[in-house]
Amino acid sequence: MALLNILQYPDPRLHTVAKPVTEVDERVRRIVADMFETMYSAKGVGLAATQVDIHERIIVVDTSEQRDQPMVLINPEIVQRSSDCKEWEEGCLSLPGIYDKVTRPDRIRVRALDARGESFEIEGDGLLSVCVQHEMDHLDGKVFVDHLSALKRNRIRARMRKRQREAEAA
Repeated sequence: MALLNILQYPDPRLHTVAKPVTEVDERVRRIVADMFETMYSAKGVGLAATQVDIHERIIVVDTSEQRDQPMVLINPEIVQRSSDCKEWEEGCLSLPGIYDKVTRPDRIRVRALDARGESFEIEGDGLLSVCVQHEMDHLDGKVFVDHLSALKRNRIRARMRKRQREAEAA
């Protein structure tokens, strides 16, 4: 397994739309293992392949308190959304230290493939629902700040660029 580099906003690669996985093979399982290692190391609850510059429809998630319930979603698709929406404060491994409120459907049903290539469906609410929707946004080339006003998004972009300049100068 290997730690992967997490792209930082406003890197334009974060806006790449991921392609479907055509075959769940050993290569994909290696990507999944590396993504879990990267996510756990960064203390995240979810990671999309887009965030590590792999533009395939792969998500890893673990919203459990003990960090012992890893879930892989390959080629995920939302098959049902609740009409009830809830506002959650979201953060992102591609925007460390940046948090803001985003409104999303409170409950979803998702169909995906697991790491063996077998189809399954899950239903989730609360943090799991938010996390899966957030990561699926990444696969569609969206970052959570795209849900914010242009003013907030521009301020965050400027803050992230300033951090990058300071890091490069150090």
